[in-house]
This record gives sequence, structure tokens and C-alpha cells, in this order.
Amino acid sequence: MSSAVFRFQLFRWVKYTIYALLSLNIWFFLIEELNSARFVIESGGDVAMGIQLFSATLDTLAWVILLLLFELETAVIPYGRLKGVLRFIIHGVRMMCTLTIVMAFLGYLGEWRTLAPSELLMGQACERVDQQWSVMIKLDDFVPLTAVNCAQLGADTRLVSGLDQVIASPEGLLEGQRLALVDVVNSATWILIVILLEIEVRVLTRWGRVSRPIGQIASGLKVVFYTTLVVAAVYWGFKGDFLDFWDAALWLFAFVFIELNVFEWQQEISEQSAQARGAP
Repeated sequence: MSSAVFRFQLFRWVKYTIYALLSLNIWFFLIEELNSARFVIESGGDVAMGIQLFSATLDTLAWVILLLLFELETAVIPYGRLKGVLRFIIHGVRMMCTLTIVMAFLGYLGEWRTLAPSELLMGQACERVDQQWSVMIKLDDFVPLTAVNCAQLGADTRLVSGLDQVIASPEGLLEGQRLALVDVVNSATWILIVILLEIEVRVLTRWGRVSRPIGQIASGLKVVFYTTLVVAAVYWGFKGDFLDFWDAALWLFAFVFIELNVFEWQQEISEQSAQARGAP
């Protein structure tokens, strides 16, 4: 086996390993959000208007499908075969995934807005033991209020106004609000990156030299967006939210491969266009 073939095979196996790990994260997020949902439901919270319970699970599922569609279009299916029924199916699935991603973004936004309002808890937290109250440790992390942990809450304990029978320490509430805001920024940034990729794949690739100035602007914007995602991943890492950090790191690696696929795909289309122009 030549060194070029070996590098290609290694590249492909690393890429598909990352895709598989991202698919596994769907299950991890589902477990995490099921645990969060249990406390919200037991406390009598309004699921539709309270924490948007499964935003991360649905978001990750839709992104994994969208990622695989990008892989099919840019690295698996030859460009000449992307037409007819196959193209219609791919675009239809992509549209459904995009709708799910937008809904997940609205879920993140709703979660952040749910945690934003709070007020000072009147009375003692220990008075509410055995009344199905919960304590928010951080985002999506709730524990029942007990005689043990209520004694650890001070006079400045906050009542989370957007949730039913949920209290938190000022530090825990602030951390939850910040993590929820990072979720909103992260989700919005990924949506903007995919919009730019769609513009590159659907429009700029076919415009030739005319698209170069616009392509340079798009590349500059992507640098800003990817930097934002790296900052979000580092923040999750320092805050001890390992699953979010791990997922963010995997997605950054995955989109490195997608960007490389898009570059090679653009070269393929350019070569085919040049051959078509040169044909008698």
C-alpha cells in the first residue's frame, strides 16, 4: 500500500470514527435530558412552557443527519448523480433537519428565558422539604430538596420564577443562566456556519471567479464563527460540563472534514465545468 493510499484510508477511518462518536452522543444527551425532565415533571412544571426538555437530543440528532447528508453530497455520491429523485429526497430530509435545528434553537432560547427571571426565596428552604421541591445545581441538573441540602442554602437562595417549585443558590442559578446563554450562542453560530456552507455549495461554486470576493467574505465570517465555537467549547470544559465540551470538540473536528470535502467537491465541479467548456 502506497503512502498516499494509507493517508487516504486513515483520513477516512478517523472521519467516520468521529461521525460514529457524534451519533453516540445522541444517546448521552437523551439520558441527561430524561433525568432533567423527571424532576420537572415530578415538581408539576409546565413542560411546554418550562425547560425545553429535549432540545439537545433533537438538535444533535438533526445535526448528525445533516452531517451525513453533507458527507454523501460532497464525498460519496458523484456530483453527476445528484439529480432527480435522489436529489429531491436529500433536499427534503435536509429541510426537515433544518426545521428541527431551528426548533432546537428556539428551545435553547426558551430555556435561557425560563432561567432569566428569579426572586429572593421568602422563608426558609427547609420549610419546603417533603413538598416536592427541587434544587437546581446547574443547567439541566436538578436534585430533590432534602433536609441535608436545604441546610446548605443560605438566606440569599433564589426562587426560579420560570419553573414550578425550583430553587437555587445565586451561584448555581448564575452558572445555569450562563450555560443556557452559551447554548443559545453556540446553536445560532452553527446555523450561520451551515448557511455559509450552503451558499458555498449551492451558489459560489457555480459562479466561478465572480464569486471570489464574496467567498473571501464568507471565509472571514467562518473564522469568526469557528472561533466563537472554540470559545464556547473551552467555557464548557472549564465549567466541568464534559458532555457539552466533548460534543463541541467532536463537531469542530467533524466540520474540518466537511470543509475539506467541500473544497475537494468545488475542485471537482470546477474541473467538470472546464471540461464542459472545452468540449466541442
